[in-house]
Amino acid sequence: MGKQGARKTRAVATDRTKSDTSEMEKGAVMNDAKKAQELFTQGSGKFVEALTLWADANQRFLREMAELSAATAKEGVRLYAELQQSGIEAVRETQATALRWQSTWQEAPRDPLAWYQRALTDSVEHTQKWCRMLEGNAQAVTRTTERLQTTAEQAGKGIQESFSEAVSKMKDVYAA
Repeated sequence: MGKQGARKTRAVATDRTKSDTSEMEKGAVMNDAKKAQELFTQGSGKFVEALTLWADANQRFLREMAELSAATAKEGVRLYAELQQSGIEAVRETQATALRWQSTWQEAPRDPLAWYQRALTDSVEHTQKWCRMLEGNAQAVTRTTERLQTTAEQAGKGIQESFSEAVSKMKDVYAA
């Protein structure tokens, strides 16, 4: 019986060692699972935070682009109105000139030299008026272009600030 008792003791000790090892392995697996769960939770949180940052940056970008588009449309309408007004004035001036020329044609046979002098003077005046009108149109286009350039620069700065801020925040998110 002495041998059987020693064998049983050894078997029980071996079973205990196996069960202790098995419990330690289970504990290590449980610990690894908890760590994995924590890492997954942290990674998911950072991912959601990053998506939120980029969504916010994109929203600001779209807002700047919408404001730029609205300003461009507004300037286009303003320029169109100025050019349209100039065109109407040109038509009026042309009609007035046509009426004057009609009356001067009747005077031509009586005093051809005076008629020629008046026609030449009128031609020079009308050419000057047309040049001033074209200059006014060119200035209107230039003013519109300058306003659009200013608006585009402001939009560009706003977009750059938005994305710079987003990148800075992203660095903070992933540094933590």
